Amino acid sequence: MDINFYIDVAIKLIIGLLFITLLINLTGKSNMAPTSPMDQMQNYVLGGIIGGVIYSTSVTLAQYIVILLMWAALILITRYAKTHIHAVSKYIDGDPITVVKEGKLLPQNCLKAHLTANDLVLKLRSGGVTDIDDVKRAILEQNGSLTILQKGDKDVRYPVIVDGRTDPDVLDLMGKDEDWLNSKLKEQGVESTSDVFIARYQGQKLKVVTYSGKQSQK
Repeated sequence: MDINFYIDVAIKLIIGLLFITLLINLTGKSNMAPTSPMDQMQNYVLGGIIGGVIYSTSVTLAQYIVILLMWAALILITRYAKTHIHAVSKYIDGDPITVVKEGKLLPQNCLKAHLTANDLVLKLRSGGVTDIDDVKRAILEQNGSLTILQKGDKDVRYPVIVDGRTDPDVLDLMGKDEDWLNSKLKEQGVESTSDVFIARYQGQKLKVVTYSGKQSQK
């Protein structure tokens, strides 16, 4: 029995555990319950690095640590770019896709999202929908979940602005346009949508929370 082998594996496991804990604290808890392709990829690759290295005697402890640090740097840079550069966020996570509008299926959008008819029907049933004619809008989110707004629902149940970006589908549901949204923001002292962390339209009021922490509704 080579005791040095087991000591090396134990040290690598401890370093891997400490590294995962540190990365979770630095990047947030979202990777514990992945909501985007980036979260999933981070988990897969990190698990592959740790699992593939701990039993390899050809990879030294120093090399192992350097590899982990390189991956951490890549993750942190990518997350920063996602938060501050819309093109990067759109490329990595994509945009929500409307698959049902005013009770009508949109087959081209379903194909674009690689969503089969069987998958769509299953997601609708899981959301309590038995008749597509009752659906005002169904949107496939970036994490694969389906957000459903049924006819007769009084309020839009999801935000019109998220992370400084306007969702045109939600504006369409509200029966509003960009000019209306911009005027509402200016009434609340907000100059640009890029200043908005999140904004929801509910009860005929636009509720806004900016990056600075200011909250208002009008």
